[in-house]
Amino acid sequence: MQLVDVLTPERVLTDVELGSKKRILVELAGLMADEDADVGARDLFESLCARESIGSTGLGNGIAIPHARLAVPGFASAAFMRLAEPVDFDATDNQPVDVVFALAVSEDAAGQQMEMLKLMADMFGDAQFCARIRKTTDAAELFRLLTESQDYRALA
Repeated sequence: MQLVDVLTPERVLTDVELGSKKRILVELAGLMADEDADVGARDLFESLCARESIGSTGLGNGIAIPHARLAVPGFASAAFMRLAEPVDFDATDNQPVDVVFALAVSEDAAGQQMEMLKLMADMFGDAQFCARIRKTTDAAELFRLLTESQDYRALA
């Protein structure tokens, strides 16, 4: 699974103003919903919340990677948001989050999801990369940075 296969430029948002973790998850679910694949925003929201109830996906350093698995064969979708103001996300370091990457896949793609989550955690663990995405104001440029960075790391 490649990031460019699940993330579209339309699902990359910058300077989003959302005041709570719940509102972030609602917005992400709406972005990733696909009525053609019979995946509604409500189902996605509930799946994201169910995963959060197990433990926060706030990694620390202002980064969160909420994710979910759904019983919809072949489904895969991602969204990225850079928030205008950091929001409490129950992160491991107790710091608010301003960068959020979400991934939802079908249950039959669990292995691919884990690989993608590991890659994203690696990308967002790079301080220089995070500084670049926090400085970039253009959503199209953010999409390019995300997808090119994944390609670079996959070759490493």
